Amino acid sequence: MNELLIRIESDNPVEFYGINDRNLYLIKKQFPKLKIVARGDTLKVLGEQEELDLFEKRMQALQHYFSGHGRMSEDIIEQILTGNDAHLNVSPADANDVIVFGNNGIVVKARTANQKKMLESAKSNDVIFAIGPAGTGKTYTAVAMAVRALKNKEVRRIVLCRPAVEAGESLGFLPGDMKEKLDPYLQPLYDALYDMIPAEKMQYYMENRVLEIAPLAFMRGRTLDHAYVILDEAQNATAGQLKMFLTRMGATAKFIITGDITQIDLPRNHPSGLLNAEYILKGIQGIDFIHLDGSDVVRHKIVRSVIDAYEKNTDSK
Repeated sequence: MNELLIRIESDNPVEFYGINDRNLYLIKKQFPKLKIVARGDTLKVLGEQEELDLFEKRMQALQHYFSGHGRMSEDIIEQILTGNDAHLNVSPADANDVIVFGNNGIVVKARTANQKKMLESAKSNDVIFAIGPAGTGKTYTAVAMAVRALKNKEVRRIVLCRPAVEAGESLGFLPGDMKEKLDPYLQPLYDALYDMIPAEKMQYYMENRVLEIAPLAFMRGRTLDHAYVILDEAQNATAGQLKMFLTRMGATAKFIITGDITQIDLPRNHPSGLLNAEYILKGIQGIDFIHLDGSDVVRHKIVRSVIDAYEKNTDSK
């Protein structure tokens, strides 16, 4: 009798095994000739080599599906374990096209040429500036890249940051404590995260500071390491604030800065730090600038028309 050890590649093997080990029971039921014992994140399997080889192959497919979708129904488990899974897309062949599998069947991909440039740039650069108008998927793609890095254990945490700058409304007039005052500014980040991380896991991440959402002002004095850090709405950061943010970078961090230089909400006497960032930082190894435009808009088609109309009006003045 031969032995096989299979490690469950999941942040929480209990989720893979299912409620009351229901998924594990189904796996054992499908392979009655094998003795399968779960020990933490490892399955110890005893049996004939031919049966072990088949079991290993099926478990690889099962884990690939689970890592992508975050859950498995009894029907899905049965289809994969019996080999009737050709329609389930459990092959990793197209994994490079997907950034992350989100909730409720959402598949987050880089949908435009410049979004794909963001992904490619992250392979060789530790600081990326993604600059472009509303609706081009800058923030959404950046958040997806951070979530993927966390899932792949490339980083230990995600830090999402935005300047708390009013767009016609004063913070002081908004109800609630400081967190409640800041939440409206951070809502786009919450929206993206809730598409990609289950609510229970989001709560766990936030309680354990695996996921941190903070205003830019709270970054001063910190060193951010083993982290994927995103500064959103960077057009509303002054040059001093942007410099402060960039110098928070630890040795093993990734930074993405997103912004739209056509929608600056700073007072007139406070120029945006994003406007001249490329001029100052261009040529520094490890820093890259990706410019998105109307062709990258992934919202309603009218949004692209609105952007084009405003750009023409600006050019004519």
